[in-house]
Amino acid sequence: MSASYHLISSTTCPWVQRSVIAMRAKGVDFGVTYIDLRDKPDWFLEMSPHGKVPVLKVDGQPLFESNAIAEYLDEMFEPRLHPADPVKRARNRAWTDFLPTFVNGPGLNQVTYCPDAESLPGTLDAARQRLQRLDDAIGQERGNDGPFFNGPDLSLVDCAYAPFLQRFDIAERVLKTCLLDDFPNVRAWSAALLADDRVAGAVAPNFAAEFDKNLERRGTYAWDLMRAA
Repeated sequence: MSASYHLISSTTCPWVQRSVIAMRAKGVDFGVTYIDLRDKPDWFLEMSPHGKVPVLKVDGQPLFESNAIAEYLDEMFEPRLHPADPVKRARNRAWTDFLPTFVNGPGLNQVTYCPDAESLPGTLDAARQRLQRLDDAIGQERGNDGPFFNGPDLSLVDCAYAPFLQRFDIAERVLKTCLLDDFPNVRAWSAALLADDRVAGAVAPNFAAEFDKNLERRGTYAWDLMRAA
C-alpha cells in the first residue's frame, strides 16, 4: 500500500512552496491543511519543534524543515531532482544552503519587504553582493545550457529559490528597481522559473490576495506604492 502525504501549510510561506514545487515536479498526490501562523494551533506545535511550516505528514508521521522534506522526497520519488554526479550534487546542496544568506540579512527579502523609499537604495546595494555570487554560480553550474540552475532539468536548487524570486517579482512590479538587470543569469533563471507551472501553480488559490495583505501587515514600501496606484 502506498503512503499518504499531507502538508501542513501557510498560504504565503515560501518554504512551504518549496516542498509543493518538488511534489508537483514528482507527481506526488498530497493533501493540504492551511494554518494561521499568527495563531498556531496546539496540535501543530506538538509536531513542529520550531513552530514553523512546512510539516509533511507521511502516513501520519510528521517531517519538518523544508530542506529535510525536499531530500526525503528526492530519495522516494522519481524523477530525481539532485544531479547524479556526486560533486555536482554536493555543490547543489551547498547552493541550497546559501539560500538563507541570499534572502535574509540583508538580501532579496529585504528588497521585497523594504519599509520605505529612503532605505531602498542601501538595501539594493547589499542585495547586489549576494546576487552577484548567485549569478556567477548559475553561469558555472549550467554553462551554456538552461533554463534552470543546472541546465534543462528542474533541480532542488530551483525548488528552493523559486518562491523567493516569485515574491520579489510581485513587489518589483511596483518598486521598479530593475535590480536583476545587472545579473542576466539570475534574471533569465527567474523568468524561466516563474513561467513554469510547477512553480506558478504551487500556491494556494488565494495566494495573491493574501500576499498583498502580508505586504500591508509588514508595512512595506511596495504596499504603499500599490495603494497609491
